Amino acid sequence: MTTTPNRPWRGVLVATALPLTDELAVDYDKFAEHCAWLVDNGCDGVVPNGSLGEYQVLTPEERAKVVETAVAAIGGARVMPGVAAYGSAESRRWAEQARDAGCASVMLLPPNAYRADERSVLAHYAEVAKAGVPIVAYNNPIDTKVDLVPELLAKLHGEGYIHAVKEFSGDVRRAYQLAELAPELDLLIGADDVLLELALAGAKGWVAGYPNALPAASVELYHAAVGGDLATAKKLYEQLHPLLRWDSKVEFVQAIKLSMDIVGRHGGPVRPPRVPLLPEQEAAVRAATEKAVAAGLA
Repeated sequence: MTTTPNRPWRGVLVATALPLTDELAVDYDKFAEHCAWLVDNGCDGVVPNGSLGEYQVLTPEERAKVVETAVAAIGGARVMPGVAAYGSAESRRWAEQARDAGCASVMLLPPNAYRADERSVLAHYAEVAKAGVPIVAYNNPIDTKVDLVPELLAKLHGEGYIHAVKEFSGDVRRAYQLAELAPELDLLIGADDVLLELALAGAKGWVAGYPNALPAASVELYHAAVGGDLATAKKLYEQLHPLLRWDSKVEFVQAIKLSMDIVGRHGGPVRPPRVPLLPEQEAAVRAATEKAVAAGLA
C-alpha cells in the first residue's frame, strides 16, 4: 500500500465502474465486492462517482448509496468520491455527504455548466473547501472546457483549496511547470495512456481506469514506473497500452466494462445516453483484452 494517512490520494486509486443489472439498476452487492477485490489485488483505494462511475445519470439517492457502499466495503480512508455538480452549493453538499460517510478526501471538477473564468473557478473551490474535507482537483479540459493550467492550480493550492490534482489534459509537459510553481501539490496521473510519462515526471498517484479489469498488472506497472524500474515498466506499458488508450476515448466506460466482462468480472451495461460500442470498437477492445489475458496480465 502506498497511501499515507495525511495524503490518502497517493498510490493507485481506481475510478470505479459501476455494476448495473440488465434492468440498469445499480447492483450494490457487486459494487461492494468489486471494491474489495480491487484492494485485494493491490490497489490502494477507489474513486466512486467519477465519470467512469456514470455519476451524471445516477439519482441523488443512488449516488449517496454508492459512496456508503464503498466505505462499508473497504473503509473511508480508501474512498475518494467525485463530488462534481453544476452548482458549487451542490458540490459542497456532496463533499459534506462524503465527509459524513467517513471519506478522507474528495475529487472535484471545476465548474462545468459553462466555460468558467478564473474568478469562478477560485470561488467554486473555495465554496466546496468549506466542507472541511481535503480536495483533489480534477483537470479535464476535454470534457469540461475549463482548463486548470499550472498557474491556476498553483493559485488554488496557495489558497489552501486543493492538495493534489488529477491531471487529464494529456500534456505531460505541465508536470514540470507544476512542480516549479507548486512543489507541495501532488500530481496524480489522470489518463491511463500517459502513465509512464507522468510517473517519470514525479507523479505521486494514479486515478486509474483500466485496473477495473486488470488490477494486479496495472499496479505492477505503476510501481515499476514510479520506482524507476524502466525495463519492467516499459514492457508492461507496451503490453497494456492498446487498452490503456481507451481511457482517453469517448467510449471509455463501455470499453472498460467490456474488458471487465471478458476477464470474468461484472462490467455489464451502461445507462443512456451512452450506447453500446460499435461492432468494430467491441472487436478492438475484445482482441486487446484477450491478448492481455493470454500474456498472463489478468
